[in-house]
Amino acid sequence: MAKRDYYEILGVSKSATADEIKKAYRKVAMQFHPDRNPGDKAAEEKFKEAAEAYEILSDADKKSKYDRHGHAAFGGGGGGGFHGGGGMDMNDIFSQFGDVFGGGGEDMFGNFFGGGRSQSRGSRSRGQRGSNLRIKLKLNFEEIANGVTKQVKVKKHVLCTTCGGNGAKDKNSVQTCNTCNGSGQVRKVTNTFLGQMQTVNTCPTCNGEGNTVTSKCTACKGEGRVYGEETISIDIPAGVQDGMQLSMSGKGNAGERGGSAGDLIIMIQEEPHEFLHRDGLNVAYDLYITIPDAVFGTSVEVPTIDGRAKIKIPTGTQSGKIFRLKGKGFPEVQGYAKGDQLIHVNIWTPQHVSEEEKAILEKLQESPNFQPKPVKGEKSFYDKVKEAFK
Repeated sequence: MAKRDYYEILGVSKSATADEIKKAYRKVAMQFHPDRNPGDKAAEEKFKEAAEAYEILSDADKKSKYDRHGHAAFGGGGGGGFHGGGGMDMNDIFSQFGDVFGGGGEDMFGNFFGGGRSQSRGSRSRGQRGSNLRIKLKLNFEEIANGVTKQVKVKKHVLCTTCGGNGAKDKNSVQTCNTCNGSGQVRKVTNTFLGQMQTVNTCPTCNGEGNTVTSKCTACKGEGRVYGEETISIDIPAGVQDGMQLSMSGKGNAGERGGSAGDLIIMIQEEPHEFLHRDGLNVAYDLYITIPDAVFGTSVEVPTIDGRAKIKIPTGTQSGKIFRLKGKGFPEVQGYAKGDQLIHVNIWTPQHVSEEEKAILEKLQESPNFQPKPVKGEKSFYDKVKEAFK
């Protein structure tokens, strides 16, 4: 299913300021907040959708990439593990964008709606989220044109297999928090002239986990993670460009004490081709031919992304002529368009000639057929200059 336009989701124009984008996000998030729409899955999805849009449009660098390439700038969002929003869950949204609502994330939402979000032990925020990782991935023209799956070894924090990520020495070392009695939250009721006001905050003793560790795991020293290496399979869609960034949710550093993992950000680097160079979706090649080949015509083989192709050079070909091989360029990311290969013809002029060759060339120079003539229908340089300064 195609993603909706981020500007459309927030109801702002591309020229909207950072403050206008922030205000629009606050409005949409309040409208579809789960506490206002209990049990409404459609509202929850729109809430997440708004957070994803705000994550991109509130970041100047991400917004610039989105304005140029749309969802394709972040892998198109159409599968393969790539998306602009990073696969945020509710806890991620509340922790990342709580400042938009003027306070402490989930607690501010709870105070605003008068009671705080209920949390089961399964959905409770656990530990600290891992940080994102960035890697550079070099691709050659063939891999970019066809798409490729790369197996990459990444050094990072991984889940501790000894304790399973909870940081405890054994199951007897995990106890229910005495401060919050396992809820992960503490409630406080304050009497004001408007009546009683109830606030809900994350438990300071267990940091919202609902339990405490009395004896730490010896392998990870209680962090729930260790430094190691993971081999990650990365699916690169066809048509990516140099500098484009793709995101894989949950493939960054493991979180502390069972916290969710960060994301893996992949920056694409194009390896230069020996003969070809890229021009958007098109591929360009400079072909050099001799004067006799230009005069009499010839057939030549030229390199392409997927092998070699034979083209015919007609008689009387002029230097600067461009031949086009349809569909021999790059595909559009997550699209249907495909570029061509452009072959620029250059006539090779020898820098050193023998006396015999010099005599032949001087004789040819006297022939009217070897005098330069304007190409039929081609504007003169003088006409082009006049046209440019109109």
